[in-house]
Amino acid sequence: MHIIVCVKQIPDPEVPPAKFKIDPATKKVVPPPGVPPVISVFDERACELACRLKEKHNAKITVITMGPGKVSDVVKHALAMGGDDGVILQDQAFENSDSFGTAYILSQAIKKIGSYDLILCGRQAADWDTGQVGSILAEILGIPAITIAKDIQPEGDKLRVFRVMEDGYEVVETPIPCLVTVSNEVGLPRLPSGMGIIQAARKQIPVWTAQDIQVDPAKIGPAGAHTEVINLFIPVRETTCEIITADTAAEAAIKLAEKLREIKVI
Repeated sequence: MHIIVCVKQIPDPEVPPAKFKIDPATKKVVPPPGVPPVISVFDERACELACRLKEKHNAKITVITMGPGKVSDVVKHALAMGGDDGVILQDQAFENSDSFGTAYILSQAIKKIGSYDLILCGRQAADWDTGQVGSILAEILGIPAITIAKDIQPEGDKLRVFRVMEDGYEVVETPIPCLVTVSNEVGLPRLPSGMGIIQAARKQIPVWTAQDIQVDPAKIGPAGAHTEVINLFIPVRETTCEIITADTAAEAAIKLAEKLREIKVI
């Protein structure tokens, strides 16, 4: 079994809110100084599920990511968890691609990688939370897609996927190859071992450009965007407090009920 795991680098969600900044002009998040980005938490769960399948079914794991800067760190994190190979997609032409452009770029890279049985993605990116790339990627590749999974069990040439529901879970059977998006219900991801970290650090990860995967320039970047960010801002939160006073508890309760009716809480 060959598993491809798509991962994304995001700003560290543990950064204190006071350090979170945006650039209104470019509509982008300003990386906080001295705080390195990390792998998206849902993508890390996808890596964990891939490692479990590898342990039980002798699978091969290829990790793929797209982004500027030092995105090799997120690939090496996934390799240290148990991945076998990695691919980095990096080109200035890829920048400012929306979910559709990102899925198209990933699809071209996956076609270059060759045969596969399963593609795993996080249920959504932990920064923008759109949850679109996985489903769009499956549509482009023409394979089945199952979302919000907590477990996968291979059954011959098919997979049994356990999907998270509001009141439990449902079991879906699908032929392979297919794409599955993984939810946090899969459980906590393993910590990379010391030997895994050393081996990942020594691994040479190829970097593919737009030319390497033969992308159509009209389908990536701003030219191929299906969506547009109109505004990006940090919401202002205001808190007010009103103290209700009375001579007795009963009178205070009446005044409180009247106030709650006035502001339409009850």
